[in-house]
Amino acid sequence: MPSERKGDWPKGVGAPAIRALNAAGYTELRQLAGIPASDLEKLHGMGPRALGVIQDALQAQGLALG
Repeated sequence: MPSERKGDWPKGVGAPAIRALNAAGYTELRQLAGIPASDLEKLHGMGPRALGVIQDALQAQGLALG
């Protein structure tokens, strides 16, 4: 069974959120820099926990959501 954890998604982002991000064309964390959080919230499978982990991971790299 292939791993769904493709790309550099931080630990704590669950499989449903990763599938939603991949389906939307996002394959790397850095691609989310500048994307409005409200857009990501609309993705089926993206919950508040995953969004928080993503925000924290981006901030650790000096990046942020839009």
